[in-house]
Amino acid sequence: MLETPTARPDGATPRERFLTSLLLLWLSGNALRLTILAVPPVIPLIHDQLDMSATEIGILTGLPSMLLALAAVPGSLLIARLGVRTALVVGLFITAIGGALRGLMPDVLWLYAMTVAMGAGVAIMQVTMPTAVRAWVPNRIGFATAVYTNGLLVGEILPVALMLVLVLPLVGGSWEWGFVFWSVPVAIIGIVVMIMAPRTPARAAAAPRRKWWPDWRNMLIWKLGIVLGTVNATYFSTNAFIPDYLRSIGEGEWISAALTALNVGQLPASFILLAVAGRLERQVWPYVACGLIGLLATGGIVFGTGIWIVASAAVVGFAAAAILILVLALPPLLSPPDDVHRVTAAMFTISYSCAVIVPVISGMLWDITGIAAMAFLPIALCGIVLVILAPAINHVPRMES
Repeated sequence: MLETPTARPDGATPRERFLTSLLLLWLSGNALRLTILAVPPVIPLIHDQLDMSATEIGILTGLPSMLLALAAVPGSLLIARLGVRTALVVGLFITAIGGALRGLMPDVLWLYAMTVAMGAGVAIMQVTMPTAVRAWVPNRIGFATAVYTNGLLVGEILPVALMLVLVLPLVGGSWEWGFVFWSVPVAIIGIVVMIMAPRTPARAAAAPRRKWWPDWRNMLIWKLGIVLGTVNATYFSTNAFIPDYLRSIGEGEWISAALTALNVGQLPASFILLAVAGRLERQVWPYVACGLIGLLATGGIVFGTGIWIVASAAVVGFAAAAILILVLALPPLLSPPDDVHRVTAAMFTISYSCAVIVPVISGMLWDITGIAAMAFLPIALCGIVLVILAPAINHVPRMES
């Protein structure tokens, strides 16, 4: 079975340990997105400096998602062998190092390679988080999931809101040093987790090794993975193509506002779900509603102008965040304690495979047709797929130990 935290030697009360765990989950949630979301605001700069096509930009945007898919199962192995705390710390430091080195050389292949390294670290963290929720806060799983997801959303907002207006002027307009700037807090969070995270007792020598390879025959992971995949594809693709799209239609002055709105728009959903996640997690209607809302808002980005584009981006963010929180709470709620990491790894493998494919298809459609708005067609289709798959959520069974 999953190890449970031992009593802290510092004499902390259960309430203090609970609050410490929530703080660490929130900070780690921040680290899941700080380095990834530092990219969209400076895509026009990278595009021009490295002479990249729209397809190459789509690949750059899709690489973190590809690693979140490919490295999810190895992340499960790391958790099974090293434990939650160590796996999380390893993921944090890999993310910080890879993220900082992305701009070391002005070369597309180097940028891709370091993005791969950074994405591998994020993948390890992402698989670890639901397992950490189950191990550190076993009696408040839904609430703890909403807490770390709130941290994740804040980690998405900060770089897109501050990169152009604060960080770039601070580092002399260099997107390379901007990447270093956002990697530093991830390393600091790694140190904090290493010092303060609950420690688990050593496993007995005779105890069987924890399983790590997912059971791909389990329909639970396919249902969760595809639903989450529509949300991830929508979010990452919209972040990727808003900057160049707005510049192409003469609305470049709205780039920072639109990206900020896309990410800030997620916060209201996060706060609402903190209060009502337990009542909505198995309902069909939130998935249908958010799918339709996201579809309409994507149309608002394409056909709107000025402030209407910003408002539509905020609505896309709200709908994506609501589904993200509801789906992320399901693995620790529905899986046996020792299976959370396996179910989560498989779910992320499937979902982030979708998030890899869609930005690349979007970029190719733009390049092939020469019509910038075509980049948003696959994003709109994700909303339709979510509506079609929504009824499956109500039939996901709870797996028994």
